[in-house]
Amino acid sequence: MKLAFSTLGVPAMPLADVAALAAGTGYDGVELRTHPEEPVHPDLSAPERQRVRAEFARAGVEVLCLAGYVRVAAPGEDGPVLTGLDRLVGLAGDLGAPFVRVFPGAEGADPAEADAAAARRLGAAAETAAGLGVRILLETHDSHRTGADVSRVLGTVGHRHAGALWDVLHTWLGGEPPRTSAACLGPFLGYVQVKDVASAEDPAPVPLGTGVLPLAECLSLADGDGWVSWEYEKRWFKAAPELPGLLVAGREQLRSLR
Repeated sequence: MKLAFSTLGVPAMPLADVAALAAGTGYDGVELRTHPEEPVHPDLSAPERQRVRAEFARAGVEVLCLAGYVRVAAPGEDGPVLTGLDRLVGLAGDLGAPFVRVFPGAEGADPAEADAAAARRLGAAAETAAGLGVRILLETHDSHRTGADVSRVLGTVGHRHAGALWDVLHTWLGGEPPRTSAACLGPFLGYVQVKDVASAEDPAPVPLGTGVLPLAECLSLADGDGWVSWEYEKRWFKAAPELPGLLVAGREQLRSLR
């Protein structure tokens, strides 16, 4: 099992500090939140992209994923979505990241139309992604919260470079048992994203193993040689404890669950 953490837990931290933090706490990689308020976003110049890649290479830390905000199932024209996908995938190729994260984003839309839009857009973008060695991962989130929801889309796409990111919080909130999530996502799974919360009514992040999520069961069903990433949502919950002081204990907690 290889471990990463998301920079959602260390908002706007300079990349040199992120790389040093990961290396110093025993994490193999990082998910980089890819947004204009963060150091990594699609408007980076070519020299800036080279510097980002070199920074993590020097630290011996992998850039696991660019966690973007493209919503592939959202209502509207395909053009803006495909442009967003191309920009995100191109950035990942330049940074050497094997994965990009996208959201469904179709709350309130007709489910069949949302599925069709997501499959069409992912299928179109997957060929470009394949040429760059990148997989586009549709996260279990918002309108497609469960493994069954995401696998329904990916089964239609049928392309190796369109896969799934299992956010264990959202499948749990969707009432889907971990065994069902694993079975649905298994043929498509890129990696597993973990977190912990006190309850369904209180989504503020807590240290791994101190909340209610079935982390041990989820990880027992995942590939023992695959990636597991801790997404600690400090950006949205400013009163939560600081992530850096929790990372070593979180690493040990995850390893104890395998």
